[in-house]
Amino acid sequence: MAGRIVRWGVALGLGALWWWGVLRLVLVPDAGVLEGAVAAGGWGLSLLPVHCMPKAQAVGAAGSAQWLAGWRRRGVRGGRAPGAR
Repeated sequence: MAGRIVRWGVALGLGALWWWGVLRLVLVPDAGVLEGAVAAGGWGLSLLPVHCMPKAQAVGAAGSAQWLAGWRRRGVRGGRAPGAR
């Protein structure tokens, strides 16, 4: 129960902070970098996937071996793309 209260408290606190940044950017002429960073950071977090699951359970997900084989087919060595310096 305490964990649920803490999670809700954090979510509400961060949401209030985000709205403060957005409203300050819109309404106050001297809003600056701090408000912009808070608003952009909150918006960026909204782009994260919310329906995550382990690769083993995801249908059609490429495993690590498939990624490595794909990189090798393209000729990537040592983490660099062909022709990269």
